Amino acid sequence: MKIDIILAGVGGQGILSIAAIVGAAAIEKGLYLKQAETHGMSQRGGAVVSNLRIADYPVSSDLIPLGGADVILSVEPMESLRYLPYLTKNGWLVTNSTTFENIPDYPDFTEIEKEINKLPHAVLLDADKIAKELGNPRGSNMVMLGAASPFLHFSDQEMEKAIENIFRRKGQDVVDLNINAYKAGRAVSDKLIKVD
Repeated sequence: MKIDIILAGVGGQGILSIAAIVGAAAIEKGLYLKQAETHGMSQRGGAVVSNLRIADYPVSSDLIPLGGADVILSVEPMESLRYLPYLTKNGWLVTNSTTFENIPDYPDFTEIEKEINKLPHAVLLDADKIAKELGNPRGSNMVMLGAASPFLHFSDQEMEKAIENIFRRKGQDVVDLNINAYKAGRAVSDKLIKVD
């Protein structure tokens, strides 16, 4: 078993929480894990990317090569396009449709959407809207994690246990909010795709 995952977004969108949860699930399952993170001007809405390499054998490098990512999970749609050269031919792009327009010449969303729709395997969803409807406006990253979960080789039980482990110190209410957001994202992907 091997999976290479790129997590992308901008500062403050919860990329590092997603990485921590997936990493915790991998370690709990006894898998090997390498992780590399790049923090742009994260406190000012700059780009943040994390490479997660998970396998049932030792992983040599923490960086995913071009054409090597099985999944790109992006909480910002333009950031998802930045990493498309890293996606394998059969890989999945899972991205939020809510834009974070942090540059003056940010492209029109319809242009971004056209590029995403050209891909054979993509899930595009409004995670921010879903999270707000759940009463958890800061939970869009967990919605995105749930939407990507069919492609991550972990069961829902394994992911929910990892969410609980990461958020336990914040109390059961926070754990429950995040698990509910995860489940809502998973439900969207289950409706949109059929995993082989």
